[in-house]
Amino acid sequence: MHHPFKKIACLLLSALLMLALLAGCASPPVRPQALVPGEYGYLKEHITWLIRKEMSKNNVQGLSIALVDDQQVVWAEGFGYADTAARLPATADTVYRIGSVSKLFTSTAAMQLVEQGRLDLDAPLATYIPDFSLRSRFSNAKPITLRSIMTHHSGIPSDYAKGMWTRQPQPISSLPALIRDEYAAFPPDTFLSYSNLGMSLLGLAVQNVSGQEFAGYMQQALLSPLGMQHSAFSPGIGSAAPAARAYSGSDEKPEPPLRDMPAGGLNASVNDMSRFIRMILAEGEFNGQRIIKPETVREMLRPQNSSVALDQGFRIGLGWMLDGLGGINIKNVGTVAHHSGATLYHRAQLVVLPQVKLGVIVLSNSNSAQGLVNTISTEALKLAVEIKTGRKQPEKKPILTGEFLSADELKAYEGSYATMAGLGTLTAGPGYLKAELMDRSFRLVPRQDKKLQIQYRLLGLFPIDLGELGNYGVSRVNVSGHELLKASDGEQEVVVGEKVTPVPLSAAWQQRVGSYRIVNAGDDTLLADEIVLRLVNNLLLVEYTLPEFGGSRISSVIRPVSDDAAVFTGLWRGMGETLRVVHEQGVEQVLYSGYRLERVK
Repeated sequence: MHHPFKKIACLLLSALLMLALLAGCASPPVRPQALVPGEYGYLKEHITWLIRKEMSKNNVQGLSIALVDDQQVVWAEGFGYADTAARLPATADTVYRIGSVSKLFTSTAAMQLVEQGRLDLDAPLATYIPDFSLRSRFSNAKPITLRSIMTHHSGIPSDYAKGMWTRQPQPISSLPALIRDEYAAFPPDTFLSYSNLGMSLLGLAVQNVSGQEFAGYMQQALLSPLGMQHSAFSPGIGSAAPAARAYSGSDEKPEPPLRDMPAGGLNASVNDMSRFIRMILAEGEFNGQRIIKPETVREMLRPQNSSVALDQGFRIGLGWMLDGLGGINIKNVGTVAHHSGATLYHRAQLVVLPQVKLGVIVLSNSNSAQGLVNTISTEALKLAVEIKTGRKQPEKKPILTGEFLSADELKAYEGSYATMAGLGTLTAGPGYLKAELMDRSFRLVPRQDKKLQIQYRLLGLFPIDLGELGNYGVSRVNVSGHELLKASDGEQEVVVGEKVTPVPLSAAWQQRVGSYRIVNAGDDTLLADEIVLRLVNNLLLVEYTLPEFGGSRISSVIRPVSDDAAVFTGLWRGMGETLRVVHEQGVEQVLYSGYRLERVK
């Protein structure tokens, strides 16, 4: 038998060895005693070291970065491979799928048409798409407008999944007919609900008003004037150099074509993207040519949702995320405007600091790179801000934890919560809350400011530094009858979950518990698999696996609104959306986002 302390020591040693291997042997470059304004040599050395370390740690195949100081590209470089089999290095001209960063271009093109008087931000969407309609359960709801779409407050469902990723995608002009029987998720202007579908409809409005096919119009109106020679909106990326291949780990994967080009279909290099950043930093001008007006840029970067109570402290502009959402946490620089992007296998992050006139774009061809592109973008800009302005980021202050909440105060948190990552639970323990989410357990411990600190222990024993996440405190708030969990670092806050409680279930819904399969997949790349309807603690759950995203298992709460319809409970992307039950030739089917699901006998 092993001595218990010896066993623990062996486990700890193994963990430390693993962490050491992940970190790599190379040490970071020595920081000079003083950083000279305009001299970016140390930044390049340090971020290069960080990129290589993180690429190795996360098994990322290729990555490119461009850093912009006002109108100068001070650094543009590629790392790893655009094509591992051909040993083709990634460069600053390698073309990647940039995913949802495309929305910034679609929004900019729409604002050009607003300037020309051809679009009105606050006119109903149906003004520009006459055959657009959605069903709604909300009486007296405001109309869906272009502004509400650009701020993700339209209530349009997040996606129309059927035909979104498929070999032969239909044109965006097909969307109004496809979604006619879908229900709005929320009333407009009540909560931020991210919508690819909404942005694709914005692109259709641009197409209808311009009289040109969307991709061609974007080339003429925005990409060509910016000199983005390697960039284009397209359903796919193609295979000819300089296009990057796509990877999951070390395995090359086919990146499926995308129907929703306005939401995520731009292919671009970091050199090309640096031109867009320069235009934004120059308030709409590029190389002496006016792309959009200065006041238009300022309006796009102005918080549009300050009066929306359920958003709490989160702020969004027209197309642009503002400040700290998504791990982009940079202090003392004024506005932090950004947008991330993800297709099935590519990852992207673009950040601009308008007041400091700095910007960065990081692109990768690996599906394990989301945390990496966020980290690299943030760290590069923090160091660039210090070099350019002398401003250092505030030092992380120690946060005291202890018995700062009573047992009753902790118990008030107990329950089930609908979150961005599925169903989570909080259970009160002695002096802490046990949290469970996505098959992971961690603790929330009371802090001196009465908020809760996220704490994770390796092997259940050894506390792990969670970096920026460790700065956030979790608290409860009741807004308009919604009991919410929100996370805040003192300046920025975001809603992370809504408490859910059981509702009585009819016999019809109880009898639907079981496994389901999609029967009309066609040539689609399916993002959900192993779909199950379960009843857990009197909550009706839809559980499914995400095979293209690490095989994660998600549990989402649904709330029946009739014997033949139910809605996903909670706030944020995908929530508020409707499942409908129909009968086809005596067979019961569940309809969701264009897919038909039948119970597996």
